Amino acid sequence: MADGQIDGDGLKGPRYDFSKRHLIATVDTELRRLQTDYLDTFLLHRPDALMVLDDVAEAFQQLEQSGKVRYFGVSNMHPGQVTLLQSALSQKLQINQLQFGLKHTNMIDNELHVNVDSTHTLGDNSDILSYSRLNKMTIQAWSPLQYGYFGGVFVDNEQFPELNATLQALAIKYDVTKSSIAVAWILHHPAKIQVTIGTMNVERIVQMTDLDYDLTNQEWYDLYVAAGHDLP
Repeated sequence: MADGQIDGDGLKGPRYDFSKRHLIATVDTELRRLQTDYLDTFLLHRPDALMVLDDVAEAFQQLEQSGKVRYFGVSNMHPGQVTLLQSALSQKLQINQLQFGLKHTNMIDNELHVNVDSTHTLGDNSDILSYSRLNKMTIQAWSPLQYGYFGGVFVDNEQFPELNATLQALAIKYDVTKSSIAVAWILHHPAKIQVTIGTMNVERIVQMTDLDYDLTNQEWYDLYVAAGHDLP
């Protein structure tokens, strides 16, 4: 946060803040902004290096008992961090929100590049998908049409001609838009990933949720390769 003041706590400067006071004040602020009595889900966004487990546990307990939050989760945390946090909580962490899409496939890449000489580094992303499936933790895919972190959208982007040609061929086959195909690629994975489509434009929402079809496994791999990813 560039300016981390919540309810006049007087704290300024960039930081992550998982203190009990800050988490509760943040929820209260959001409830007022949304003009509602509770949040369906409350996610901790990226790890706070100074996280005190008991502080988070007490905040979650108070938020649940007060009826202000129904379900809890995290965003951009690897399995070790999730396991550490879960060890202190009575609530199950239901969600991990992660960037995922045809041009951001680290989770897939690291699962495929096992026991091979590869430029891919099997690091903390290597077992996110397996961990999530084993623990029935829903992955929510954010920025599904982005390339890089904030580079822009890959659909209709001339930098990615092979990918867009493959998207277009499948869009014609299924009578949908290329954006719909890109979303369908995520949904085809058996981890049952939810897609955070990231738009408030009604027309775009209609296009991206026109999903009355299912890609074949071969089409899924064709898109993966067309996006510039290799199969070992």
